[in-house]
Amino acid sequence: MESYISTSIQTGKYLISPLSRRLHDGSYAASVSIRSGTGSATHDRVLRLVPVFDSQQAALRYATQEGLSWIGAARVPPSSLI
Repeated sequence: MESYISTSIQTGKYLISPLSRRLHDGSYAASVSIRSGTGSATHDRVLRLVPVFDSQQAALRYATQEGLSWIGAARVPPSSLI
């Protein structure tokens, strides 16, 4: 199984990093890393998301939107993602 980390998005004090992983059946799982703080006060939360996707881009778009939603940021138009 291969994993892919997309371009991270800095929004305020948070760094959102969407990730996708190809599953054995050819579909893609999505997850997102939400990081804040610096140095020894850095916090990194990784959310593994439930739906699976037919394409890597769809998984990364979903992970990005979920990360932004989790921190309460405005949604990014789908055309500007990936």
